[in-house]
Amino acid sequence: MVAAERTHPPGRTLVNADPVRVLIADDESLVRAGLHAIVAAEPDLTVIGEAATGTEAVAGALELRPDLILMDVRMPDLNGIEATARILREAPNPPPRILVATTFENDEYIYDALRAGAHGFLLKRARTDEMLHAIRTVARGDSLLYPSAIRDLALSRSSARAANTELETRLARLTDREREVLRLITFGLSNPEIAARTGLGLETVKTHVARVLGKLGVRDRTQAVIAAYESGFATAGGAGRG
Repeated sequence: MVAAERTHPPGRTLVNADPVRVLIADDESLVRAGLHAIVAAEPDLTVIGEAATGTEAVAGALELRPDLILMDVRMPDLNGIEATARILREAPNPPPRILVATTFENDEYIYDALRAGAHGFLLKRARTDEMLHAIRTVARGDSLLYPSAIRDLALSRSSARAANTELETRLARLTDREREVLRLITFGLSNPEIAARTGLGLETVKTHVARVLGKLGVRDRTQAVIAAYESGFATAGGAGRG
């Protein structure tokens, strides 16, 4: 694990005094260099370190306390899934946000990383503006949700996974309104979009979302979508089970 100096291009001014502190974890040095250049060019972001293995990523998370980790899912020594789980388990509160990177969007490693608690994923071939949007979205506390990709990965495994009775029990605790909100979350709708669709106030929607996450025992919207598909609440057609 290599700590990086805080650098920004000359002539650029920080948006605030505390730019998002990013740790880059990837076993390919060229990929790390490319990501480093993209992140360091932004005034509201800064690279504080790099890691070439999952073990180094865990060590960097504990030592450097980044706000966000760009985590490759396929690394030697300790893959990104195991590293994500360890970091979220061992890092002091608040733990870093984790954005996993992959070459293929149907990579099942991504699904496992999301189940382990990663807050979203991006494709390594994404455009620079897409990468920066993903980083900022996750850094500000939101989940980077790709419902169709999560759906396809979840459904590809559904036949091999045993029924999760505990999850079904948790879903049964949701009120009708909370089930409606969960269904809209699986479609990828934001809180303002859910408010517009349901006619509820934004603060009311936020309360319902918080209750859904709490009753399901999940960290964020991404894990709520996973839970919805794994339980059978959401189906290939996208409709929530009554």
